[in-house]
Amino acid sequence: MKTEYAQHLTKATQEKELLKKTFQRLKSKKTKEVDDTFHQLHTKAFQKMDCLACANCCKTTSPIFRDVDIKRIAKHLRLKENQFIQSYLRMDEEHDYVLQSSPCSFLDEDNSCSIYEFRPLACREYPHTDRKNMFQILDLTLKNTLVCPAVAKISLEIASKTL
Repeated sequence: MKTEYAQHLTKATQEKELLKKTFQRLKSKKTKEVDDTFHQLHTKAFQKMDCLACANCCKTTSPIFRDVDIKRIAKHLRLKENQFIQSYLRMDEEHDYVLQSSPCSFLDEDNSCSIYEFRPLACREYPHTDRKNMFQILDLTLKNTLVCPAVAKISLEIASKTL
C-alpha cells in the first residue's frame, strides 16, 4: 500500500471519535446535502487514488455474496453453486454468505481480481461513497474509514468542514 494511503487510514484511526461525532451530525442533515458532499469528494478522491495500489478491502474484509452473485461466479468458475459455497464461502452471524477467509481467494498478487467481470455486487459498489441516501449507510461508511483510504480521506475532509 502506498504510504499516502496508509497515512489516511492512520489518521482516520486517530480521529475515530471525531468521525463518529461527525457522522452522528450528518444523520440530521438534509439527504441531498449529505449525498452531494459525499459524491463530490468521492469523485475528487478517485481521480487521484488507484485501488490496485491498495486492495486493502480485498485483503481484510469480505463482501456479502447474494444468490445472484453465487450463481454468476459459480457458472464462471464452472462449479455447481454448492461446490462454490463449500469451497469459498461461509455463513456469517447475520446469515449472509461471506468469504471463508481473508485475503480474498480471487485477489491476485498484483492486486487485480481474477473474477473482476463476475465479482459480487458489493465489490462493484464498494466503497459506497457515491450512493444515494448516504445517511442510510453512515454506520457502514464509518467502519470503512478504517479499511479504505479513499473513505478515510473523504470522511476526514467532511469532518474538517461544517455541513
